[in-house]
Amino acid sequence: MFLEVHPDNPNPRNIKTIVECLLDGGIIIYPTDTIYGLGCDIFQHKAVERIARIKQIQLQKIQMSFICKDLSALSQYTKAISTPLYRILKHHLPGQFTFILPASKEVPKILQTKKNTIGLRVPDNKICQTLLSELSHPILSTSLPGEMVEEYTDPEIMYENFKNAVDIVIDGGIGNMTPSTIVDCTKEPYEIIRQGAAVFEEL
Repeated sequence: MFLEVHPDNPNPRNIKTIVECLLDGGIIIYPTDTIYGLGCDIFQHKAVERIARIKQIQLQKIQMSFICKDLSALSQYTKAISTPLYRILKHHLPGQFTFILPASKEVPKILQTKKNTIGLRVPDNKICQTLLSELSHPILSTSLPGEMVEEYTDPEIMYENFKNAVDIVIDGGIGNMTPSTIVDCTKEPYEIIRQGAAVFEEL
């Protein structure tokens, strides 16, 4: 299914269709404040396994993050955040960052890694925020398979390429080509693992 969703004023009916698809174990391609992501409901194990098959990578080796609505939703899935770290997260989010943090027990077993860490995002994107409000828990996010970044900015091309692999491709306009900046906050000093769309500031 190819669904147009207005980036500034998402259509409630289409949002409802997408949320029902996620709760049903569906997989979506959706816009964020950086590149389009491949995602599902974090609690739908079969959908998580389907994403691994689409990417043709072992589940444990896929770089996945949780797209969260806000800092309080994010804090459920990580261990206690120190005051200095909370200040840093508050300063940078919502924004084009993925923060690697220690995973809490709330992270579903299927998504727990040997390092026991999780990537967490709060995108500055109205479609994401509206979906998360309706869903009331995070959406899993990973990049689309392959290297053709240019093709991953245009929802129509993504639909042609992935219509048989995913349930819904959301057209929220042309996406960006630069991914999020990944910051590892599991050790000090914090380390930038990937320089992406945003500049990290140590406060």
